[in-house]
Amino acid sequence: MQLVEVKTPEQAKEFLQFPIKLYKGSPYWVRPLDSDIDNFFDRKKNKTFRNGECTRWILFDDNHKVIGRIAAFVNHKTAEKDNDQPTGGVGLFECVEDQKAAFILFDKAKEWLTDKGMEAMDGPINFGDRDKWWGLLIDGFDQEPNYSCNYNPKYYVDYFEAYGFQIYFNQFTYKRVIKDPFHPRIQEKADMVFKDPAYRFEHLKTNNIDKYTEDFRVIYNKAWAATPGVAKMTSPQAKAIMKSIKPIMDEKIIWFGYYEDEPVAFYINLPEMNQVFKYVNGKLDVIGKIKFLYHKWRKTCNKMFGLVFGVVPRHQGKGVEGALVIATAKMVQDEYPRYYDLEMNWIGDFNPKMMRVVEQVGGYINKTHATYRKLFDESKPFKRCSIK
Repeated sequence: MQLVEVKTPEQAKEFLQFPIKLYKGSPYWVRPLDSDIDNFFDRKKNKTFRNGECTRWILFDDNHKVIGRIAAFVNHKTAEKDNDQPTGGVGLFECVEDQKAAFILFDKAKEWLTDKGMEAMDGPINFGDRDKWWGLLIDGFDQEPNYSCNYNPKYYVDYFEAYGFQIYFNQFTYKRVIKDPFHPRIQEKADMVFKDPAYRFEHLKTNNIDKYTEDFRVIYNKAWAATPGVAKMTSPQAKAIMKSIKPIMDEKIIWFGYYEDEPVAFYINLPEMNQVFKYVNGKLDVIGKIKFLYHKWRKTCNKMFGLVFGVVPRHQGKGVEGALVIATAKMVQDEYPRYYDLEMNWIGDFNPKMMRVVEQVGGYINKTHATYRKLFDESKPFKRCSIK
């Protein structure tokens, strides 16, 4: 076997296209957009390069056939945040069913990260934010992945664990049928919040998107930036996020909560675009865009994807969570009944409060991913992610 660091456009193309061969015939795998994978390594488009570095390799067999790939990276902004040791990451791991090949890839990533001063590595994760390509699928192999979510064969779990990776935290994707009723207690608590004139809830208006972008940033930083491994969001980052989702945005499923006009909660949903992207074969070229617009016109997408939910700490536990969900539900159940199902972006087991909120509104776990951590010095005690 021969391991090659990706340096040329031809090697980058082989890195990109290897999964097409690996998952050929799979009824569940959805090919990611080529641009999404390429942007991972583009210094101009991936803001994480401002505080980090990244590289990637492809593995060839003796017949010069690609049999594996992996990326390794360091984000200096988060490497030591809430960690007992500086921790890097690996991602975009793909490999044929060969443990020796998998270990060669892991060894190279570990070697590179050690040279960068890291003492552990998490994986498979993203060289960027947690909303994309984060975690190894460990349950739910009989379902299509949501957009920018990892799908992988079952044997990857064996390879990660045999190499010495341990679960740092589990990630649960919850599902809910849109039309299902809510528990009366949820409605009761929401009604109490609705009676307080200091609270109001509204969906995003695209003609005033700059305001909602800043509200999103403010709430995010208060609700999420204290979470281990999560950095504060800057205004340029918030604008970049909103710009990236604007082409697929449905303003009626993006909701905000306010208390005395101060932004205190958000519930960001998007159409689940893998239901459309699976028809474009990874390419948003002219033909791909025509297919995208056709399926968008046909309203092929009938599933909502809950991207992120947040309530600032001062308003948690007061019924605001339920009120925000009920406000959204009134729209999608009655006034705008376009969607059938809702799947929520993963919730870590380090966040039992949010898990309870989702379970209380009728969500149930239908996919599980795991973020694994490998300590390079295995004599040191392994600690799971602390409870939020």
